[in-house]
Amino acid sequence: MENKNKVKKELTVDQQISRRNFISFGVFGVMAFAVYEGWQWLYHTPKEVRGVTAGAKEPLRRALNKTELAFRNFFSNNHLVKTYPKERAAKNVRVNSNIGLKGKFIIEDWKLNVTKANGETMQVTIDQIKALPKTEIVYDFKCVEGWDQIQHWGGLKMIDFMEHFNLVDQTKMSYVGMMTPDKGYQVGLDMPSAIHPQTILAYEMNGQPIPGNHGAPLRLIIPVKYGIKNLKRIGSITFSNTRPPDYWAREGYDYYSGL
Repeated sequence: MENKNKVKKELTVDQQISRRNFISFGVFGVMAFAVYEGWQWLYHTPKEVRGVTAGAKEPLRRALNKTELAFRNFFSNNHLVKTYPKERAAKNVRVNSNIGLKGKFIIEDWKLNVTKANGETMQVTIDQIKALPKTEIVYDFKCVEGWDQIQHWGGLKMIDFMEHFNLVDQTKMSYVGMMTPDKGYQVGLDMPSAIHPQTILAYEMNGQPIPGNHGAPLRLIIPVKYGIKNLKRIGSITFSNTRPPDYWAREGYDYYSGL
């Protein structure tokens, strides 16, 4: 025992530093290897293939689904986003995307195609929608890119649309799907959010008809969701108990995207 202590005491300062460095680099190497192996496992893990959400790796998708469950547990029609006076609304409304708006589009030929869960279909014109009571909302539009802007929109409440066109039975379904006329952009919405009292089918922006780059003649404004769910130029609406296609969910974003 005394010999061991003697050897330890006889180590020079440089030798002790070298010894500590060796141990430190060894631990660092082990940790780096573990991180690398973990990244390799995640990278090569197959994407989730159930439904249409195959945009994120399975572990990440499971995490996103848990986030969605947490939002759903606290969501209710009493959860209203903050609103503002009209004078607070931006005059120059920011354009957040043009996906689904490219190519030739004749606004006069537009009709909204609605498909019930049983396959029954109907078409609705913009004049039919504008003939119903209008709702306006001024709220803080939030984008997943990190920016936000107070905006003023006007249109028909989604729940009023459902009631007027005898679609109340469809509210028993779990999801609403929406798609642009060119099928280039799709969103899937949970039913409670779709029929939330602040969700509207908008045809006005700042008191004027919506311009083309903002989704004329009809777009979705759903304040309880991030901007990626606010589909422009709605071409079709469907109802189902399985998740409808969603453009950004396929790219790995949160399907729910709630606020």
